[in-house]
This record gives sequence, C-alpha cells and structure tokens, in this order.
Amino acid sequence: MTALKPLIRCREIRESDLEAVAELLTRGFPRRSRDYWLGGLNRQATRAAPHGYPRFGYLLDNDGSPVGVLLLIYSDRGTATQSEIWCNLSSWYVEPEFRNYATMLTRIAQRLPEVTYVNISAARQTWPIVQAQGFRAYCSGVFLSVPSFSFAGLGARVEQVATDAQALQGIPSDEADLLIRHARHGCLSVVVRSKQGPIPLVLQHVRIRQGRFALPVMQLIYCRDVSDYVASAGAIGRFLLRRGRVSVIIDANGPISGLVGFYTDRRGRKYAKGPRQPRLGNLSDTELPLYGP
Repeated sequence: MTALKPLIRCREIRESDLEAVAELLTRGFPRRSRDYWLGGLNRQATRAAPHGYPRFGYLLDNDGSPVGVLLLIYSDRGTATQSEIWCNLSSWYVEPEFRNYATMLTRIAQRLPEVTYVNISAARQTWPIVQAQGFRAYCSGVFLSVPSFSFAGLGARVEQVATDAQALQGIPSDEADLLIRHARHGCLSVVVRSKQGPIPLVLQHVRIRQGRFALPVMQLIYCRDVSDYVASAGAIGRFLLRRGRVSVIIDANGPISGLVGFYTDRRGRKYAKGPRQPRLGNLSDTELPLYGP
C-alpha cells in the first residue's frame, strides 16, 4: 500500500487551540514555561484587537495536530478617523520534521500591504533570514542608562498609574487607556508632572543575563519621544531607586545625549517592513508587555 502524505495546512489560531499552542511553544522555547505561554495567550484573548485581523496568529496543522506556530499581535495606532495597523511578529516555532513547511507561516503572516510588520526579538543567528524576508533594521541596539545620575526633572513629581484608574489628569483619553492597560499587564506606568506639563511613560521589569547573573533593570516600553525620558530622567531615576532599580534600557541607534550610561549593539536589534517607519521608544502592545521579558 502507498503511504498517504500528511495533510498540512496553514490556518488561524482559534481559542480552542491555545492549550496545544502553549504545549508546542514550550517544546520550542524550553526556557519558557507552559504557564508563561498560557498567560500571554490569555491576555491576547481578552485584549482589544483590530477587526478583521487574526487575534493570535497562524499555525501549521498536520491532520488536526498543530506542528508549527507563528504568534502575531495586531494593534491599531491610528486615530478615530484613520486606522494605522501594526503587527508584531512574535514567537515562531515549527517541529523539526515539518520545517520544510515553515515558509507557509511567514508568507501568509506578512501578506497585507497596509500593515507595518515589526520583529523586536530576532535572535542574532536569524538576522539574515529576517532580512531576506524584506525586513530592515530600524533599531541597531540599546542604550543602558543610569537616570539617577541626571539632574533633569529633579523638581518633578512622579505619579504611578493605578490598574483601576479610569482617567488621568492632563493625559488624552487614548494615551491614558494605553498607560492603564499596560499597568494591568504588570508594567510600571507613570506620569511625570512638572511645570512643562505631564509626561507619560511606561516601563517594564526585565533581567539582562550577563554570564551567570541576571541584572534587574527596566525597559522603556512607551514614551511620546525619547527626549521626554531624557528631560525627566533625574526624577525617574530617584523614583526607581526607591524600588530597587538602577538602570533603564532604551532602544537606540547610538549614544543618547543628556544621559549617563553606554550604548551597545550586541543586543536589541529590531526590524520592520511596511508603509510606516517605527519610532524609537514605542514598544506598546507588543510581545514584551503582553508576554513578559
């Protein structure tokens, strides 16, 4: 008898697939626990997402069993009258015996011309593959800042955003919603209040592994402009010191004037393709706040 070829197809991930997808990703990324993946997938299940786009991403289905997955996180960064669709291509894994079909996932996931696609966590060994798919680096590294050494913003007051907040004084409603929902994801959302006006920021606890040790630092997830962080660095630094954090990582393409710290291109490269150029200092609604570092 002639052996039947497996029926491989690419389809959208459904809520009924989440347990199996978490198991698959746990095998593919053994440093991450099953609870880590389920937590992020459940946050994706309940978040607001643009209508008409996949909520979770795509999987390779082998006769009813998932054998590959590419997580997608869609968001609309536009206005009430003009949408601006972004998609974070997140974790990608295919079982070894099915890797000949891996390009099916990437082709279907990147086919929409109106969408700006970003890859913010490409491992160094995958950079040539990402570039071959048409992506270009918009961020070449990170700046590790020590904001408490700065004198900028010393007279300002830092106000932490509560997870049950409904509105924030002086902050537009859409931006207030961003700060509140990221606080609910476990991020540190703050408003720096000074004579120059309120400055909204979102930071996240991360650990940078250096040899055997993982150093606790913060990652800048959202700001209107990196210059806002620079202008309030002293106030932020002292606020973080009381919480046991010394450093803040910022996406950068070189040293940042006005900050104490150092730049490195050994980590932090980020890619994009599509109609819009991402700006540095905006990682909101991506895998970092949704899944965690």
